[in-house]
Amino acid sequence: MKLKVTSYLKARIRSMSEGKGYRGLVISAMIDADSEFKIGDEVIKGKGELLSLTATEASKSYGDPAQPLLATGVAKDLDALLVRKFGIGGFFTEQLAITWSEKLAAFLHTISPVMLGLGLLALYIEFKTPGFGVFGVTGLTLLAIVFLGNYVAGLSGHEPILLFGLGLVLFVVEVFFLPGVVVMAVVGMVLMLGALVWSMADLWPNEPFTVAWSSDAFVQPIMNLGLGLVIAVALGLAIARFLPRGWLWDRLILSAAVDTAAQMSGGAPTTARKLDEMIGQRGIVVAALRPSGQVEVAGRRFEARADIDAIDVGAEVVVRGRTDFGLVVEKIEA
Repeated sequence: MKLKVTSYLKARIRSMSEGKGYRGLVISAMIDADSEFKIGDEVIKGKGELLSLTATEASKSYGDPAQPLLATGVAKDLDALLVRKFGIGGFFTEQLAITWSEKLAAFLHTISPVMLGLGLLALYIEFKTPGFGVFGVTGLTLLAIVFLGNYVAGLSGHEPILLFGLGLVLFVVEVFFLPGVVVMAVVGMVLMLGALVWSMADLWPNEPFTVAWSSDAFVQPIMNLGLGLVIAVALGLAIARFLPRGWLWDRLILSAAVDTAAQMSGGAPTTARKLDEMIGQRGIVVAALRPSGQVEVAGRRFEARADIDAIDVGAEVVVRGRTDFGLVVEKIEA
């Protein structure tokens, strides 16, 4: 079979190289080790070996009249080759170079685990602080940069951005419109993280489903996501351990103790009566009610819950009732 394949290839090469000097003989010598290749009395390749040539050897001339073995010459660069082929001014060249945006996309892809970790940490801090502020914006911005950086680099199609947008919508609805419905926030985060993994996978358009969606394509993205989670957890522990007490720490950690027990079931009757006396009194929200939080009434803090909408820190409320778990309050409209 080897002899048949070699014979067929040599015949094809000879037919393609007719009238082109020694080209057919040279290429045959490169694929057939059993034949000898000589020009006149000079042996170019002996039996038992394949022919290999340097640029100088390929340009050497043989025979009478003399003609090059394989190459007509050696050019020092592309411009010299084109001048020799087409003459001065007889051609133009166009080079494809990496643009600054592509370099930026490659850089963002390199540091994506760090930005992913910082973004998740910022969102965690936002969940632990009342309202929606700089940490939420920073976290969403970093996650968007991770996603868009990979999109610019050509590592994702249009589907991941749609998935990410759906997750972001669910997350925003949870934070601003339906606080306390944990399912929407969890689903939104899962969709956004899934979109990030998808965008970092090296999947190209119009590839067969079984070829593109292989497990190997998601190994590196999942590793990047895992590294980002590790960075987020590590930085969160570092903040909890080493962050000095100050305005940020006060927003993250409740420093004052709640005056009344959170759960009233089985409590003393006097405690229940004290809570009943709070009905109708006004207070200030000290830990955002989404729907549960804390209020300050008559100089004391109580666990509280808002039945309608979320109430931010600083809002004035009135006590409308109580449950076994604390007070039920309502926001006082200005």
